[in-house]
Amino acid sequence: MAEFGALGAFLDEYLDLPIKGKDGEMRTYRIEEPSADDGLRIERITSLAARLAAGGKAPEQPVLDDEEERDLYRMCLGDQYEPMRKELGWGAFKHCALTAMFWVTTDRDTAAQYWATGQQPGKAQNRAARRQASRGSSASGTASTTPSPASTSGTRAESPRRGKGGKGKARS
Repeated sequence: MAEFGALGAFLDEYLDLPIKGKDGEMRTYRIEEPSADDGLRIERITSLAARLAAGGKAPEQPVLDDEEERDLYRMCLGDQYEPMRKELGWGAFKHCALTAMFWVTTDRDTAAQYWATGQQPGKAQNRAARRQASRGSSASGTASTTPSPASTSGTRAESPRRGKGGKGKARS
């Protein structure tokens, strides 16, 4: 019969999120794993949002009101909610909260993907991001030095070239 060892060797109990605050100082915020009750609430809220999104149309009413959204962020960020709210701008604060949410609802790798890209994992990049990525993939950032072919507008490839004895005035 299989024996079970102590749980914990593969579980992530916290995330360390390094981020620059409004004051320009770099800080690392440690986001602890939520309680079981908060984890269940986060799962319920995000699965409801996922079901609505899977329907393909925008919901008639907001999925979360302002208070519920604050509660979701508070559950995801735990003890770091207040310090982060005071020390970060809205964009950074929201990015941290959503990173923690992806960690709680999926795993560390998914959270890291969101942290690095700002894109919902599994969601296609927008056009601007795809264009920027394709520009960055060339070997150099400079223009090509290969000359473009000369224009052939108004000429025909099979037309013979006029020689000195062709029609028209003779050259002197």
